[in-house]
Amino acid sequence: MPLPECLVENVNGSLSVCKHAIEFLSSINEPVVVVSVVGLYRTGKSYLMNRLAGQQSGFALGSAVESKTKGIWMWCVPHPYKDGHTLVLLDTEGLGDVDKGDSKNDGWIFCLAVLLSSTLVYNSRGTIDNTALENLHYVTELSEQINIRSPLSVPAGAAEGDDCHFVRFFPSFIWVVRDFTLKLEADGKKVTEDEYLEFALDLKKGVNKKISDYNLPRQCIRNYFPSRNCFVFPSPASTEHMIHLENLKEQELVPNFLEVTGRFCDHVFHKSSVKTLKGGHRITGKLLGRLVQIYVDTISSGEVPCLDNAVATLAVLENEAAVQKALKVYQSGIEEVKNMFPVSVIDITSEHQKFSNLAISEFMKCSFKDEKGEYLIKLMVIGKCFVGLLQENEKASERKCRDLLKNLFSVMNKRLQDGEYSQSGGYELYCRDRDAIVEQYCREPNKGVSAEAMLNEFLKDWGPESKRILYIDTKLTENDRKIQEEKEKSALLEQRCKEEEEKIIVRERMLQEERKQHADRMQQIQEKFKSEIEQQQQELDRAMESKLKEMEELLMKGFKEKADLLEEEINDLKKEKEEKSSSRFMDVMMVLLSNMEKLLPLMLEFRGRNSKP
Repeated sequence: MPLPECLVENVNGSLSVCKHAIEFLSSINEPVVVVSVVGLYRTGKSYLMNRLAGQQSGFALGSAVESKTKGIWMWCVPHPYKDGHTLVLLDTEGLGDVDKGDSKNDGWIFCLAVLLSSTLVYNSRGTIDNTALENLHYVTELSEQINIRSPLSVPAGAAEGDDCHFVRFFPSFIWVVRDFTLKLEADGKKVTEDEYLEFALDLKKGVNKKISDYNLPRQCIRNYFPSRNCFVFPSPASTEHMIHLENLKEQELVPNFLEVTGRFCDHVFHKSSVKTLKGGHRITGKLLGRLVQIYVDTISSGEVPCLDNAVATLAVLENEAAVQKALKVYQSGIEEVKNMFPVSVIDITSEHQKFSNLAISEFMKCSFKDEKGEYLIKLMVIGKCFVGLLQENEKASERKCRDLLKNLFSVMNKRLQDGEYSQSGGYELYCRDRDAIVEQYCREPNKGVSAEAMLNEFLKDWGPESKRILYIDTKLTENDRKIQEEKEKSALLEQRCKEEEEKIIVRERMLQEERKQHADRMQQIQEKFKSEIEQQQQELDRAMESKLKEMEELLMKGFKEKADLLEEEINDLKKEKEEKSSSRFMDVMMVLLSNMEKLLPLMLEFRGRNSKP
């Protein structure tokens, strides 16, 4: 993407997605790291995003009083340190723009930035004081603007709100303070930038309304975001140069500003993680585009965005697409096999197994949250495709063998028409010609699975003619005829046994290969679900680590009651982690096993039907 594009338009307080930007995201099939910047209008947000993009300009910088950025603008660039990843930068409309006069609209812009980001950068000017925190009142409104669970899934009478779970799914938080002129001190001691932020977020003791209002934004920031960092920037240049900031060369900028900018960019590049959904699933640009569409549509309809609903909607879309992709992989591979028909059962089963495994791998790569295995089970149609493939291969073999036998027996047909087998000694000549043709037929390669069956059918068809020739041969005695007739019956029976033996061997080989494939498939499923469980456990670990750190700080500063509440939340997370690790996988595996075992009877039915007398 050479330049930023508008992702979400904000026209007269109404939000809508930009089609071209969504189409661009849909073309990105690699994981995305999403960094959003929010803050009051005219605080220099866009300049920071340009630097993260490695450019001097791109996102519009304004020097007038009005906000330059409207809605949410996006810039997708290759991640500078993570190969195969895209860095998605989101520059949001300035909050508190006097032209809008609609704080609710600002709230939804802030909400979208939180929902879409891996890292949320809050940009302000001056210092982090009470006024600065009051300006960040949007964070206190998130509990009313975001649902984790669908309202329908919340038990009746449940008192616990969703905001205690925000830390599991929210982005990391960076507070950037621009034009900082103070010394980094707290209580007369030198502090780091991060310590400066933590000092500003300290809570006051007490229960009156004034203290509650003071603590609320601080408590929200401490509880909602899994990590917090701070960077303080001096003014980048003199006042007269600020209006041309994007045109200034590095040597014209304040050295300390450049140093902090470098540290800020390095932190974002190395610490910002891939954007994940609830459940820990890493998302691609394509999924991000769909997520934007879902959230904006929900907000525009007057509803509150719900993480569970968004994930469920995405899962349906992605899993259906994953099934189709997987089937396409299988079908395109099998089309190549069809061009080689007829082939041996070993060859066709081997190819089926190869492309079936490729199809399963493709499904595993694209699917997520298929907790009941319902979409994976849809791939059972591959087993039915295989049965159809076997039938096509068998018919191709029948056609080839029938044509070959017809061609080989054409000489005998002419001799029969010319009466050569009707003379004395004709039966001996007939048997010699027939045996030579059978021998030649058996030497012919690549006849496929129906070779013995077609030979048996041809010999049976020639049976009446053979018997007629036997009985009109004057050279043979009655006893000779009886002996030859028994030989004919014995030969036909032997050929019939060969045919049955071939079918039994074919069936056993097919079942062996299918059992092997079944085991491989189960291994793939096990690895997939193990990976998903690990992602969920990492999500829980991150939340527990954040809550544990917060609990220790609260205890150290005398907030025992708040610390006790956090301890309860930590214990709930531990319990959830244990439950997910023990039961979910086995439940899913039992469903899959019971359904996928239906494939083997299909094979047995097919071979059994074709092995009947």
